[in-house]
Amino acid sequence: MTATDIHALVGAYALDAVDDLERAAFEKHLLECASCRAEATELQETVARLADTTWSVPSPRLRTEVMAAVSRTRQVAPAAARVNGRETGTSRWRTRLVASAAAVVLAFGTGAAVFAVQQQRVRDERAVAAAAQVREARIRAVLAAPDLVVRTSPMVGGGRVTVASAASQGAAVVSMHADTAPSPTQAYQFWTIRGTAAPASADVLDPGEQAVVEVVRGVPGNDTFAVSLEPAGGSLSPSDIRATVNLV
Repeated sequence: MTATDIHALVGAYALDAVDDLERAAFEKHLLECASCRAEATELQETVARLADTTWSVPSPRLRTEVMAAVSRTRQVAPAAARVNGRETGTSRWRTRLVASAAAVVLAFGTGAAVFAVQQQRVRDERAVAAAAQVREARIRAVLAAPDLVVRTSPMVGGGRVTVASAASQGAAVVSMHADTAPSPTQAYQFWTIRGTAAPASADVLDPGEQAVVEVVRGVPGNDTFAVSLEPAGGSLSPSDIRATVNLV
């Protein structure tokens, strides 16, 4: 390792992004170089202050990611000022400063990315929890309605469909459980049927899903609620009806 290389390690050393051999060499160099000691101390204090502003521990992969980024980044030698063929102290200081700043920016950018990912996870979890609360409240409202009517029907191949309908809520709580799960390329689809009109799709379950409890809007006012087995994604009209529930 040349003298120029050892000076350039100050930023990585401050971030603990050096291997054991580099750490031993640089710590030996620190005993002889006052400017590197001062710079390393300042950078370590800066990194500590940056860490204080985050609410979570950085990823354990931080060091690995920093080292990987360093290995992928092409190192371009700076245009150093030379006096009598030797690099001046000012240009050497600038070289070390640029390397140190790059290391700090890299670490801060990685920490910010981790923080952003964690924030997004929190937002996603809160959104899921809020949606679950809305769904539960909707189910309770339908089941507590004074005009609730509950009807049930068996399914072809085993299973049962129960429709708890409330006209005052304009919706029904549908509970479906099939004894046999459809294939991953098939899905159950819900339909409402009124008189001689064409069946209207009310919902399509996920492929392979065999049990569900959910609120389905628009069920009251129809004559029949039906469940059919369709290709994944659903069909425009029912092709394989597995259950029908009379609503009148």
